[in-house]
Parts: sequence; C-alpha cells; structure tokens
Amino acid sequence: MIQKTVPNVRQALEGVRDGMTFMLGGFGLCGIPENAIAELVRLGVKDLTCISNNAGVDDFGLGLLLQGHQIRKMISSYVGENDEFERQMLSGELDVELTPQGTLAEKCRAAQAGFPAFYTPAGYGTEVAEGKETREFNGKMYVLEEAYKADFSFVKAWKGDQAGNLIFKGTARNFNPCMCGAAKITVAEVEELVPAGALDPNQVHIPGIFVQRIFQGEQYEKRIEQRTVRQKE
Repeated sequence: MIQKTVPNVRQALEGVRDGMTFMLGGFGLCGIPENAIAELVRLGVKDLTCISNNAGVDDFGLGLLLQGHQIRKMISSYVGENDEFERQMLSGELDVELTPQGTLAEKCRAAQAGFPAFYTPAGYGTEVAEGKETREFNGKMYVLEEAYKADFSFVKAWKGDQAGNLIFKGTARNFNPCMCGAAKITVAEVEELVPAGALDPNQVHIPGIFVQRIFQGEQYEKRIEQRTVRQKE
C-alpha cells in the first residue's frame, strides 16, 4: 500500500530553501495551510515567491510571512485586507504581480495537468496583456498565459488518507484542489488523517497521485476575515 504520511509539519517541509516558489491554497482565510505557514515562519526562509489568491491579513496567514519580510514576490488576485502588504508594495520592498482570479486558477490547473500554456480572453487590452502573445479565435482576441512553475504546493484539506487522497469541506474547496500536483512537491495538511481505504472513493476530490506528502495538522484557528453582525432588535 502506498504510504505518503509524514509524522509532522517539520518533516513535511523538508527541502524548503530560500528563493523557492510556493503555491498556497485558500481563499481569504478559508482553507489556508495554517500549519505549513507557521513552519515557514519558524524556518525563517526568505526571498520567497508566493502564489496565492490572497495575501492573508496583517497577523494571520501569509501576513505572518510578510511581517518577517520573507516574501520577495507575491502573485495574487486580491490583496486588499493586508495593510503591511500595501506598505511594502508602495515602498518598493515587495514585488507584486496582480492576476485575474480565473487566470490565476487556470495557471495552477494548467501546471497540474502538464500544459505549458493556454489562451484566455481575460485581460486582453489591459496592462495584464502587456508583453504577452495575443491571438484571435473566432473573432475574439485572447492572451497567451503560461502555467506556473513552483517548487512546493501547500494545501489544506478536511480529511485525507495515508495514500494522499483528499476531501475538502465547503468553501475550502477553492484554490486547494487546482494547486495539488501543480508543483514539484505537494504537501497536504488535513484535519483528520485516516488509514488508506477508509475514504469512500466516490467522495474523494483529489486522488493521492497528486500528493507527495500528507500529515495531520494541529490547532486550526479558522479565523473569520471580516465579521459583520447586526444589532439585536
């Protein structure tokens, strides 16, 4: 039986070094690999390029790596909740590549599937298309986008087994699935790790072939990014 389990986050991140490119799943603060991010902070690796839809908030998620000036370049779609990100970007400390959200997802998915590039209409005629090849299909213009190249993908799932099969829960099924297998090494942290064969194959979202290492995470905070309540009547 295939065994991809590692005992803890430290062994899961073995081989992480300065200057690497990482994919990190999650949408806002939902479904982010909290344990992997905490370990990256502890390791103190720097000059990182991070591919993630969001940049966390000031004191949580990728915001923790930004606090330590560990990220050199951020490739994201939406970054409006992080004051430190804004400060570093405006001061020139941080290189930022803003990408349309669907394009970001597809660049991950293309890497997962082994496609080097694809055409998309998103961004044509804007700064997004500057310096890129464009082509007309059926009377509509498209931009050529290359798939991402990353050293590690860090994803978070609700449940997984020892063979690396994953099930995501609710809206945590966002960028996590398309980042699995999109890097040289995919590390999955799960809330519950079960023996191989314990999962219903019909419920599996990502097969274990896309995962190289899996471990059970600890102490998930699951913070709410913006809490809005109304007054009691």
